[in-house]
Amino acid sequence: MFLPLISSSFSNSITLLCIIGLGVVVSGFMLKKIKQPTLIAYILIGILIGQHGFDLIPDNTSMRFMGELGIILLFFFIGMEIDLRTFVGNWKLAIFGTLGQFALSIACVYGLGYLFGWNTTRIIVIGFIIALSSSAVIFKLLEDKNIMGKKIGQNVSSILLAQDIALAPILIIISIAGGENTSFNSIILKIIGGLLIIGTIVYIYIRKEITWLPFRKSIKKDHELQVFLAFFFCFAGAAIAGLFGISEALGAFVGGLIMHAGKATKWIHDAIHSFRILFVAIFFISIGAQIDITFLLENGTPLGLMLVAVYITNHLINTLILKTYGNSWFDAVIGGAFLAQIGELSFLICITAFNLDILTQYAYDFTISLISLTICISPFWILITEKLCARFMTKPLEKVDL
Repeated sequence: MFLPLISSSFSNSITLLCIIGLGVVVSGFMLKKIKQPTLIAYILIGILIGQHGFDLIPDNTSMRFMGELGIILLFFFIGMEIDLRTFVGNWKLAIFGTLGQFALSIACVYGLGYLFGWNTTRIIVIGFIIALSSSAVIFKLLEDKNIMGKKIGQNVSSILLAQDIALAPILIIISIAGGENTSFNSIILKIIGGLLIIGTIVYIYIRKEITWLPFRKSIKKDHELQVFLAFFFCFAGAAIAGLFGISEALGAFVGGLIMHAGKATKWIHDAIHSFRILFVAIFFISIGAQIDITFLLENGTPLGLMLVAVYITNHLINTLILKTYGNSWFDAVIGGAFLAQIGELSFLICITAFNLDILTQYAYDFTISLISLTICISPFWILITEKLCARFMTKPLEKVDL
């Protein structure tokens, strides 16, 4: 009796996959002609097939789950490819730069909040939302532009990772400020998890290379075992971090660092690179699916003004931070453009604040739309900044690969 229903659902899912595949190929090809990244195609497809478009997605929960897998895989790859010694060497920029970003963003929002009569809690929440940049977008763009190994790429990566680490204490602060009873045990658990991650990074940094894979040579000849070993380290790191109430993506990043220290980067990269492409694409499609075109049209003017304000503010703040920590003005301005958008982790802050009645329904919808728009526009903002810098600024004579 249920077979026709299952067959129909399966057929609809297959049709949806065909539409997504064709849409990405066509739109991606057109975007490449104007030198834009494929991730914009993913977002556009998400808008079209989402609940506010043609409503073709049968199960939004499953798509969000697969999108989260994409972010976990993305961070795992970043952990395998990043230079840990350079990252640790940037600890002052990562910590003080991130704290400076939070402080300056909250200060800017305070002026706006004073005019609109916002309470202190809402000002702090919106300041945190604006301060976080998009690791998913920027890591992808850094890879596409082949500047992950450059000094500015490493500096931007350090700030992004520090922001991701800061998410756990931010959520605790918001929960306490919103009146939620956050248990002492929960706070202690997050602190222990943070110390465990820091301890693991320090251990890898000191050891430089981990030789605990005696069967590494055998696995290099077995593609199937490579895939599952990589999945184990990726999702084991994510699962352990989740147990401590910390971002699963951050745990996957540490798993990637372990694989890098085990000298398994190349064959792991080849084994699961295709999976990462697929799931990261689904993440951006799920972002696009959350954009309500009707809401955008009804609130175009305030959203547009806020969009410009966010980009100018974030770009300026991050440019000054990067310049303060030894980058040339050219690199600092480019790096500021990379960090100017609002990140996907701000969605979690929005949801938490909305559930605690810190944000109203309108404020929640407005903020979600603003985050999605900044992610969509980010590649264009970076491209425009690069062209303006190339025309009006002196490029450094050399960029050092670290």
